Amino acid sequence: MRIGIDAMGGDRAPVEEVQGVLAARAVLAPDDKIILVGRESAIRPQLAGVSGWQDFIEIRRAEQVIGMDETPVEALRAKPDSSIAVLTKMHRDGEIDAGVSAGNTGAYVAAAQMHLRRLRGVHRPGIAVSTSTFHGPVTICDVGANISCRPQHLHQYGVMASVYHRMICGVDRPRVGLLSVGEEDTKGNELVKRTRDLLRDDPNVNFIGNIEGRDLVRGVCDVVVCDGFVGNVTLKLIEGLGQSMLTAMVDDLRFSLPEHLIAVKQAASRIAARYDFNEYGGAPLLGVGGICIICHGATNSVGFKNALRVAKDVVNRRVNETITDILSQQ
Repeated sequence: MRIGIDAMGGDRAPVEEVQGVLAARAVLAPDDKIILVGRESAIRPQLAGVSGWQDFIEIRRAEQVIGMDETPVEALRAKPDSSIAVLTKMHRDGEIDAGVSAGNTGAYVAAAQMHLRRLRGVHRPGIAVSTSTFHGPVTICDVGANISCRPQHLHQYGVMASVYHRMICGVDRPRVGLLSVGEEDTKGNELVKRTRDLLRDDPNVNFIGNIEGRDLVRGVCDVVVCDGFVGNVTLKLIEGLGQSMLTAMVDDLRFSLPEHLIAVKQAASRIAARYDFNEYGGAPLLGVGGICIICHGATNSVGFKNALRVAKDVVNRRVNETITDILSQQ
């Protein structure tokens, strides 16, 4: 398998990307290849002193970088030699089986739709993020690819995220909840109400009805369906709240149980590591004609290593093919 990685995308590029690729060597098959896409002058120094890297790593030159603050489509047009543009063109041309990027999410989504197109039957692609809870992983779709959704888009997010959760997280028939402002059928805006009808009537979806925001971490469902605006806000709220609660707990116990502070800090570190987004690596852009894994800008080497694992899993378990088969029946 050949996996391309945008070496210039993350907050500490290309340091974390290269270290993640090197760490992933232990989980790669002997014939797997990783192609680092970006500025060769920045990538090569990170590989200095590493013996045998040429056996599983290639470098594809791309001199331009799309910044996080740039408008996606305009940036792609202005920077055809950017690492994101080159990565997706390689994917289009069959040079790689999957791509990974922690760069400008909008640009990667736009490039994927431009060069890879959509899977047959898919109206809009969606980003599916799996996040940890005390009751196991929950997959949220969409978290930023499409902020202007129609009911058929959300319906397909439920179908695609169910396939992903079943095949990657191992849940036989994932419970799907529609994020709303109340559990009752009458709650929610017109988009939610019309989507509810579509999900309820689809035998391919184990739909349990509306859920509220607090249900995401209560083990009520395995898959959460929402538009990209709501999903992105929800995801970042979960991340920030978790970090803030751990910090507040340690600060409080610093005074109330000072003799146990070391043990408390150790416990907090273990909890933080368990629910760190780096453990899940990256989120697939479901619905495009390729395997595109989108990473958080702050992804570290562990996250990139896990993103490569996710990419291999999505390819090997034929997630896209299963999605196409199901949607072709509708």
